[in-house]
Amino acid sequence: MANAESESIRTASEEILTSFKTLIDSHDSESLKQSQHLILGRLQDSNAVLSHFNEYSGNCFVAVSADFARNTRLLRSMKSDLDYIFQKLRSLKAKLLSAYPDAFPDDSTMDALDQRPDLELPR
Repeated sequence: MANAESESIRTASEEILTSFKTLIDSHDSESLKQSQHLILGRLQDSNAVLSHFNEYSGNCFVAVSADFARNTRLLRSMKSDLDYIFQKLRSLKAKLLSAYPDAFPDDSTMDALDQRPDLELPR
C-alpha cells in the first residue's frame, strides 16, 4: 500500500511538473535565469565595493578622529581665552569711561562709526 501511495504521489508530481513546463517557455526560463545570474553578479560586485569603502572610511575616521578631537579642544580653549579677553576689555572700557567720559562716543555716533556685526552669541 505504501508503495502504491508513493507511486501515485510521484505520478501526480510529474503531471504538475509537465503542466508547469507547458505554461512557461524554456527559452524564457533560461533568459530569466541568465538575468538573475547577471543581477547576482552585479550585487556581489556592489557588495564588495561597499565593503571596501566601509573599511576605508573606518580607517580614515580612525586617522582623523584624533586630530578632530585635538582641534576641538584647541578651539574650546581659544574661545574661553577670547571670552576672558573680552571680559577684561569691557571692564577696562568701563573704567576708562568712568575716568574719562568723553573718551568714547555716545551710542548714536557709535552706531555710525562701528558697522561691524556683533559676533558674540547670546547665552
